[in-house]
Order: sequence, then structure tokens, then C-alpha cells
Amino acid sequence: MKFIVGLLLGLALMPLGAYLYFTGGIAPVATTDSDMPFEKFFAKKALHARIAKDMPKSVPIQANEANYLAGAELYKQHCAVCHGLPLTPKTAIATGMYPAPPLLLEGKGVTDDPPGESYWKIFNGLRLTGMAGFSKSLSETQMWQLALLLANADKLPASAKTALVAPIASPATTAPATSLPPATSAPVFPSSVPSSVPPPK
Repeated sequence: MKFIVGLLLGLALMPLGAYLYFTGGIAPVATTDSDMPFEKFFAKKALHARIAKDMPKSVPIQANEANYLAGAELYKQHCAVCHGLPLTPKTAIATGMYPAPPLLLEGKGVTDDPPGESYWKIFNGLRLTGMAGFSKSLSETQMWQLALLLANADKLPASAKTALVAPIASPATTAPATSLPPATSAPVFPSSVPSSVPPPK
């Protein structure tokens, strides 16, 4: 009987302990703090499960030079400040972020991930990481161009590698290189998204 009472009391105190942990200034919220208990474990489990459930399984554009070049310009404009460029030191923003943003054009990057996984991350962003979602600022085609660039970062043509280290081109050169049919497996786009293609049904 004492064991049952102790167990029930312990279960009742757990929510109170969690409340005091988060409201008492104890929880790690600064980028210089150590990880929250089990933070990485549960965050990775939740992220991988959600991506596996929702990510598009097919790529609606071709992995060709035109799309790599368009993706390179988009990457320089929107991604490089956090995820780096070849032969370029980390920016102050990337250095101060937690968790540290991966260097997508060095080592294997995300070349071992399917393009649909990178597309999902670009579209939705990742909470509590600093990774923004671009569904309201880029078209579906542009997000796929970025995803293909990253998925093939280890085998890009010379023209795309040169574009990545060249100055950012004028915005007119970053228009989508291809038009897409409606994507059935991608998330629903808000009506305000600037895109030349209809939103997924």
C-alpha cells in the first residue's frame, strides 16, 4: 500500500517539477547552454518520424544543369549565411547559432538524404533550430531546385560549382527554370505563395 501511495505521489509531483523547471529559470534556453535532458533524442525521433510520414516521395523536376544553376543562386541568397559556401569561413550568424547549422556543401552534407527530405525541411523549416520555412517566399519549383542542388552537392557540374562562388546574380536570373505539374505529396500551399504552378490538391 505504501508503494502505491508513493508511486501516485511521485506521478503527481512530476508535472509540478516540470513546471518549476521551465518557469524557474533553470531550463537551458541560451545558445551557450548545454542540451536539455533527452533533448536531442526526442527532437531527432520526432523530426525523423514526421519527415518520413509527410515528405514527397517523387521529384517533379529534372536534376539538370539549368536547375542546379538556379538552385545555386537561391542557395547563395537564402541559405549560405547559415550553411556556408565552398572555401568560405563561417559567418558570425552561423557561429552563434544553436544547434549549429550543418555545412551543406562540405563533406557529405545531405547528399545521403532523399531530395524529398530536403524539400520538406526547406518548405516547413525546423522549430527551435533557426531553420526558416520558405513556403511563403519561394515557389515550389525554387524549393525543389534547392533540394536537388543539396542532394547532388557531391556531383555538381563545374558550372554550378562556379556559380556557388560567384557574386550573387540579379533577382531576374533566379526565376524558376521549369514549370511543374501539381505535386500530390507536397504540403498544401497558402494562396499567397508566389508560384507559377497550382498548389497541391
